[in-house]
Amino acid sequence: MTDTTPEPPAGRAIIRRMVVTATPQVRHDWSVEEVEAVLAQPFADLLHLAQTTHRAHFEPTVIEGAILSSIKTGACPEDCAYCPQSAVHLTGLTPEPLLDTAVIVEQARAAKANGATRFCMGAAWRAPNDRQLESVAETVDAVGALGMETCVTLGMLTGPQAERLAEVGLDFYNHNLDTSPEFYGEIITTRTYADRLETLEHCRDAGLRLCTGGIVGMGESRRDRAGLLVELATLEPHPESVPINLLIKVPGTPLAEVDDLDGLELVRTIAAARVLMPTTVVRLSAGRAAMSDELQALCFQAGANSIFLGDKLLTADNAGDDADGELLGRLGMTVATEPVRPRLG
Repeated sequence: MTDTTPEPPAGRAIIRRMVVTATPQVRHDWSVEEVEAVLAQPFADLLHLAQTTHRAHFEPTVIEGAILSSIKTGACPEDCAYCPQSAVHLTGLTPEPLLDTAVIVEQARAAKANGATRFCMGAAWRAPNDRQLESVAETVDAVGALGMETCVTLGMLTGPQAERLAEVGLDFYNHNLDTSPEFYGEIITTRTYADRLETLEHCRDAGLRLCTGGIVGMGESRRDRAGLLVELATLEPHPESVPINLLIKVPGTPLAEVDDLDGLELVRTIAAARVLMPTTVVRLSAGRAAMSDELQALCFQAGANSIFLGDKLLTADNAGDDADGELLGRLGMTVATEPVRPRLG
């Protein structure tokens, strides 16, 4: 469904200057009105600005490859309207306990052999207890010993828990904001936006890098997408990794019948993320299995420079290595052999 939100008057002047100079400044004081103005630019102008920004900081033909594994599946007490792992929703998913460290390490070895430089582990908890956290910490230590970057998503953390993960060398903590503060209550009621921001603060205080983004296509407005980007771009420093997920509509969840998002709105969101956070790795995340090659190519042109490899994304289908290899080959792009970092200065 096309979002035809008109361009707001506020912020036009600054965006015109950005389009002309193509040298956006790293800022942490964006307003929703300014970001709406970014999103509302003529498509060609926005793509040009995003690609110019991207080339100033990253190799334009190199994509970061990560693998995401569900290390503890289902039975989550949260009521996130998009999630098949919620115990509140009848999706037919069979819960599984936390995997043994040895099993996860073998998965990580296979991921590395398939070209991934980062191994991401997801556990369907609202918040881990200290015993569960310690088990994951041991796993992080073992996976890191393979020479891969590590990332986990475990739900909400306390300050000491974040510090423990930092002690064992965790590289990234993933904790998505999902959407704007204003739309958040339509999607989740079992924890607040402030809860999510508090976990991000604990992770920053512990010295962890952040992987935090959101989901588009949940019935939100363009202003809500602007609001999400403002929350991310006003974090200081910016998150090192921002995943932009396209909703996967799972039968049994409240969002199973929501209208499809216009694909160009996804591209605009990624382009705006690139402009607002020039040195952040922007991941084209969930939903790629349903995207055309052309839509994915536009997302890469807009500044996305990371994807999840493999045919599974937690419990959902993913594009798969064969499809990714074929598409990236046609586009003249390659998967990075080392972790992707921005060029600074």
